[in-house]
Amino acid sequence: MVMYAAMERAVLAHEREWERRTPPTNARIQCLDAREQRVVCGTFGDGLWRSEDGGETWTSIDVAENVMSVTFDPNDPDRLWIGTEPSAVYRSADGGETWTDTAALTDLPSASEWSFPPRPDTHHVRWIAVAPDDPEHLYVGIEAGALVQTHDGGETWTDHVATARRDNHTLVTHPDAPERVYAAAGDGYAETHDSGETWRHPQQGLDHRYVWSVAVDPGDPDTVLVSSASGPRSAHAPERAESYVYRRRDGQWQRCLDGLPGPEGMVRPVLTAGSQAQTVYALTNHGCYRATDAGESWQLVGEEWEQPLTNQRPRGLVVT
Repeated sequence: MVMYAAMERAVLAHEREWERRTPPTNARIQCLDAREQRVVCGTFGDGLWRSEDGGETWTSIDVAENVMSVTFDPNDPDRLWIGTEPSAVYRSADGGETWTDTAALTDLPSASEWSFPPRPDTHHVRWIAVAPDDPEHLYVGIEAGALVQTHDGGETWTDHVATARRDNHTLVTHPDAPERVYAAAGDGYAETHDSGETWRHPQQGLDHRYVWSVAVDPGDPDTVLVSSASGPRSAHAPERAESYVYRRRDGQWQRCLDGLPGPEGMVRPVLTAGSQAQTVYALTNHGCYRATDAGESWQLVGEEWEQPLTNQRPRGLVVT
């Protein structure tokens, strides 16, 4: 097993210990995904980078300047999607060698309402999730303003539905429940049980509702974990960070912080599921942690981060 972790200014890989595998760029890293030895990393200002040897060497890919999200098709390591700022979705069928711009997202009626608050004259694709039972069906989170879908690989798009969240940060699916999607959003948590037609908002016990990341127990689609904070400043700013991890079982959210740093000083973690039931991971600004009991308790993987990593935001975590 190899883990790849992206901080704002570093990519690290862990097999026996953490090693730096950062692409040769000064741009801020925004996203990361990997399949085996193929690793792709998106940046703000310096586009997309790809490695075919686990991050030992990197190649710059000329597709877009600001790459905010990247997703492999879970069943095809040569099929790859990226989302950009301004909002657009590109697809590749050959592992990132060539790219095709999909139909214009901004033709959707809701596009006039999209805006990213720190840069109000723009917006971007923050997350792309592929339906586990249909590689042509994508769920796309626009930061901020909409959750949109395509059922034909980006040839056409379906606009935001009223019950979906508008400030979606992370979207995940579950192979055992392909009709479900779980959304971590700045305006709260949401999930759908009918492939995005309608969304529900279970909030009981979720005291901090600026939600950043979500992961689902690989063995139980009803066990959900999120990272959250009271607002964007406490979520993202290392000098004033205060964030939490919650787990929902039996309809109730409970805090799951045993073994994690913080909540004070912990930037909102990036969560991801492992390959075994009840195994989940949390990438923080203090290190990477693993739970084998669905988040009940956490153990540090390798060593704690030192500065400057402790002052950086986690951006992506992949377990291959």
